[in-house]
Amino acid sequence: MSTPEDVRPYPPVDLLEEARRWIAEDPDPATAAELTGLVEAAAAGDATARADLEDRFATTLEFGTAGLRAALAAGPNRMNRQVVRRTAAGLAAFLLRTAGGQYTPRAVVGFDGRYNSEVFAEETVAVLTAAGIDASLLPRTLPTPVLARAVRALDAEAGVMVTASHNPPQDNGYKVYLGGRAVDADGRGAQIVAPLDAAIAAGIRYDGALDSIPLAASGWTVRGEELVDRYVRDVVALSPATAANRGERADLGIVLTSMHGVGGDTMQRVFDGAGFTRVSPVAEQAEPDPDFSTVAFPNPEEPGAMDLALARAAEVGADLVIANDPDADRCAAAVPTAVDGGTDWRMLRGDDVGALLGESLAARLGAARLGGARLGGAADAADGPVFANSIVSSRLLGRIAARHGIAHRETLTGFKWIARVPGLAYGYEEALGYCVAPGLVRDKDGISAALLLADLAAGLKAAGRSLLDELDRLALEHGVYATDQLSVRVASLDELGAMMRRLRAEPPRGLAGSEVLTSLDLQTGSAALPPTDALLYLTADDTRVIVRPSGTEPKLKCYLEVVEPVAAPDGLADARGRAAERLARVRTDVASALGVAEQR
Repeated sequence: MSTPEDVRPYPPVDLLEEARRWIAEDPDPATAAELTGLVEAAAAGDATARADLEDRFATTLEFGTAGLRAALAAGPNRMNRQVVRRTAAGLAAFLLRTAGGQYTPRAVVGFDGRYNSEVFAEETVAVLTAAGIDASLLPRTLPTPVLARAVRALDAEAGVMVTASHNPPQDNGYKVYLGGRAVDADGRGAQIVAPLDAAIAAGIRYDGALDSIPLAASGWTVRGEELVDRYVRDVVALSPATAANRGERADLGIVLTSMHGVGGDTMQRVFDGAGFTRVSPVAEQAEPDPDFSTVAFPNPEEPGAMDLALARAAEVGADLVIANDPDADRCAAAVPTAVDGGTDWRMLRGDDVGALLGESLAARLGAARLGGARLGGAADAADGPVFANSIVSSRLLGRIAARHGIAHRETLTGFKWIARVPGLAYGYEEALGYCVAPGLVRDKDGISAALLLADLAAGLKAAGRSLLDELDRLALEHGVYATDQLSVRVASLDELGAMMRRLRAEPPRGLAGSEVLTSLDLQTGSAALPPTDALLYLTADDTRVIVRPSGTEPKLKCYLEVVEPVAAPDGLADARGRAAERLARVRTDVASALGVAEQR
C-alpha cells in the first residue's frame, strides 16, 4: 500500500478520457466492463461514480510496507493486469540495468489462491521472459515461504509472490524479493527496501501504450514439485524426528487451520515428516477459497477467525492450535488453560510466541556451539549469531539474548528490515511473524515457526509442563513484559499527520504516573535505525510507548509495553495484575495525548 510520501500523480488528463483510454487497452474483459459502467455513470452525473474514478486514477500503486497491495479493480491505483504488466516491466528493467550485460538475471514467480493470482503470475513471467530474464513459475498455488526459499535455492536475482496475505477477499498484491547478484549477502532473499524500491519504481512507466510491453508466449520454466519437496525437507531438518522425541510428538494433539489459504498441504507434510501424527485439520478451512467463506476477515488475529479451530480443538482434546494466515508466512497459536474448574483457550500474543521461540532457539544455539556444530538454517556470522526484532515488539527478546550471550538488534517495523540484520539467527515481530531459519527463508515463515513451536510444546508436555508454564518461567527470570496496542482508525491520511504533529508539538510528560525521561523523534534517524515516521517515549519505570502511522491501513498505531519485576513465584499473579493495571492507565494517557477516545 502506498504511504503519503510515495504517492506519484497519474498523468494529469481529463478523467473520463483517461478512463476510456484504460478501457481500450485493458486485456481483461471483466475489469474493462466494470470500468465502462463506472464511466457511463460518472458521465451521467453520478457523484459517487465520479469520486470512485478520481480515486482510481489519482495515483499509481507504489511499493509500501508490504509491496503492492490493493483492491482488484481497473485503474492505476488498483490491482489489475495492466498494473501487473507495467510493474513486471519495471522490475525487468531494474534487473537488466543491475546486471549491466554481465549476466542474464534469473527470477522466480509464485502465487496463492486469491482471485487473479495465477493470472498475474503468468503475466509476470511472460513480461520477464520477453525482456530477456531467465524466468521460472512455481507449479501451483503455494505458500509465500516456498517462494522465498526458491529465491535462495535457485540463487535468483528476483522473486515475485502474488498474494495479499491476510487482506480481505477483494484484494490482491505483489511482493518482490531480491537475491543472487542483484544485492549484497545480507539482503539476498529478502523483500525490497529503500532505495531499491524506488529504483524499481523508476522503471515502471504509465505514459506509454500497454502494447509497448512485449509478452512472451513461452520460454519460461514451469517448475515441478522439486522446490516444494526441497522446502519441506529443509524445514523438517530444522527439527527432525528422532528415536528420543518420536513418542513425545506422537502424543501432542494439534489442530491446524490454514484460514482458507494455501499453507495447509505444506504444513501437513512438514508435521508428518517431523513425526507429529495427531494433527487434525479444520476441514471447512483446509482448501484454498478466494472468498474466505467462513471468516469475516482472513486474519487469525481478528475476532471470530479462530472459532472453528478452537471448537475443533475442544472436540478432539488438542494440546495446541496452529493457524497460518492465507499465504502461510505468519503463525498464530492457542493453548488450553484451566478456568473455573474447566478448560478454555488462550490465544498467545505475537510477543509470547516470539519469546518462546527465542528462548528455545537460544538454548539450541548454545548446545550447538558447545558441540562445535551449527544450528541448521542459521546464518553464518563472524562475530556470532544475532537475534533481532522490530522496535514495536517486546524488549523481552533482548533480555533472553543477553542471558544466553547472544547479540541483539532492533530494527524498523517489517521483515524487510529484520531479514537484513547481519548474522541473523532468529528474528520476529509482534504481528505473528517469525524467522527461525534465515539461512533457508530470509523472511517470516509461519510453517517453520509452527514446527519449532510444536516441537517445544511436545517436549514440555512430556516433562509435565506447558507453553504457559514456560512463559511463567521466563517472567520469573526476566520480569513480566506486558504489551498492548491502541489503534486509532481515521477517515483520511491527513488526520494521521495532524495527530503526529500534535504529539511532536506537545509530547506527554508522564505515562501512568511515571515521568517521561526519553522522548525520541525517529523521523531524524540514528546510527542504529534509518529515519521513520514514529515517536518513542520511555518513562522512569521503564514503560515504553511507540506511536507510528500504519504502513498498510488508515490507522495510527500505538505500541505499549510495561515491565513489572517478580520477586518470587508466588508473586507472579500479582505482578501480572499490576502490569495489566499500568497498561490500562498508559492506554488512557496516550489516548488523551492524541485527543481521541480509546480504540482498539
